[in-house]
Amino acid sequence: MVNVLQVVGGLCLFLFGVHMLSKGMEKLAGHQLQHWLDRMTNRPIKAAIFGFSATALIQSSSLLMITMMGLLSANLMTLEQSVGVMMGQEIGTTLTGQIAAFHIGDFSYLFVALGLIFIEFMPEEKWRKYGEISMGFGLLFLGMNLMSGALKVLATLPEMEAWLTFMGQNVWAGVLAGAVVTAIIQSSSAMTGLVVAMGMSHAITLPGAIALLMGANIGTCIDTQFIASFNLSRMAFRASLAQTFINIAGVLLFLPFLTRFAGLVACTSPDLARQIANAHTIFNITVSVILFPFVKYIARGVESLVPLTAAEQKPKLTAYIDPQQYSMPSVALAEAVKELLRIGETTAEMVKCSRAALVEDDTVATQRVLELEDGFIDPVCVVLEDFVNTLMRKDLSVEQQRRCFQIKSLITDIERVGDLTENLAQFAQRKAQDAVPFSEEAQEELEELFEHTQKTYGLALQAVQSDERSLAREACALEDEFDRMYMTAREEHLARLKNGVCQPEANFIYNETLRTLERVCDHADNLALSVLAR
Repeated sequence: MVNVLQVVGGLCLFLFGVHMLSKGMEKLAGHQLQHWLDRMTNRPIKAAIFGFSATALIQSSSLLMITMMGLLSANLMTLEQSVGVMMGQEIGTTLTGQIAAFHIGDFSYLFVALGLIFIEFMPEEKWRKYGEISMGFGLLFLGMNLMSGALKVLATLPEMEAWLTFMGQNVWAGVLAGAVVTAIIQSSSAMTGLVVAMGMSHAITLPGAIALLMGANIGTCIDTQFIASFNLSRMAFRASLAQTFINIAGVLLFLPFLTRFAGLVACTSPDLARQIANAHTIFNITVSVILFPFVKYIARGVESLVPLTAAEQKPKLTAYIDPQQYSMPSVALAEAVKELLRIGETTAEMVKCSRAALVEDDTVATQRVLELEDGFIDPVCVVLEDFVNTLMRKDLSVEQQRRCFQIKSLITDIERVGDLTENLAQFAQRKAQDAVPFSEEAQEELEELFEHTQKTYGLALQAVQSDERSLAREACALEDEFDRMYMTAREEHLARLKNGVCQPEANFIYNETLRTLERVCDHADNLALSVLAR
């Protein structure tokens, strides 16, 4: 009984170590993950590289699956891309077994001690992240030591010997057992660690271990299906169904040749634990390579099996943000920035429409601005700000907290630009209703000022999107130039009023338009300065 409890306790320590390691790595690599996500294209090879890198870093295939479900729901990823990510994920998830197969003995205590020192006594946030990683490694290996020690004793029991012999001779039973246990404990990493620990204590044969790991691959899909059922999204179900197909197909491809495969893997290392880890890696790499050319067809097949409902095909108010992503802050931040830029693009369109409304007396453009402000900008900004506020209450790094504050500031600036274009549209309405004439010179000045405003604001948005400091500096320079143009335009207007060229009734609308355009450029300057401040 004591040995059984030791195995359970060791498994819990192992799981907690993986969790702490994952947490520290995600905090440390959050910005890079966001960067990779932004660079992901429709090419499956890049999606696979992302899947491998993300899984290797965060040490959680289930967390990555949850993330992908959110990305699919948020239109940040197509199903074809997600299948490519799964191929890479299958390879990345084998890193846990490779790490666990190291025999570091009592050095695990050193990792725990270093982690505690970094977390408790180092003032810098960066060192605390390293502390979480170090302690995660230490607890992971400490759990492995506990499990392998207890399993050595348990393996001598007649019942255990009989069960292990049966598993080695009946690979289908091994696959089934691996799938069931993984589904119950809800962690393929824990199952991998347990099997490697059995290898360390020579409590299992290599074919039996491979069968259990194959079953673990299927069991992790049951875990994902469970998550998808709570997500209530057919997009999420598509993703989990695709992963299930990939893993079952891999098992069916390899199972007939398991004995030969085990003989081949036995040549890779004299250590049974390392052989088990290598078998897992070789199996997942081979399956991914074989199925990779069929990524497009797997995605299409799943889409035809699980069509979207009419309600799911309707456009949503927000295009990118998804509450499912709170579990992975770096991705949630990437979604928030994309949603922010979507709002920014809409306000840029509103600036363009307000020019047509005021300069060309375009009533359709006037109505377009008013509809976008009330029907899109205001409600989406509220949803986005709520999303960021909720994210800020999660366990974020200092850099991620700073990024959240910056996004909130950018939301305010972009929303204010929407408000200002609404003011311009209202000036256009008043100009049309009162038949207020603008002189030819005033019309030309407004054309020039609107063009300069559009250029400044557009450049500032590009700087935010690309994080390019040179674009931000150019936008700031354009804003300074606008200030000079604004003063010149005011002086020219006063001169025209004195000379009777401009009508007095046009004075209010013209001056307020100038002030409004200046404020739009001020907000563009704020966007650019936020890039320079990073």
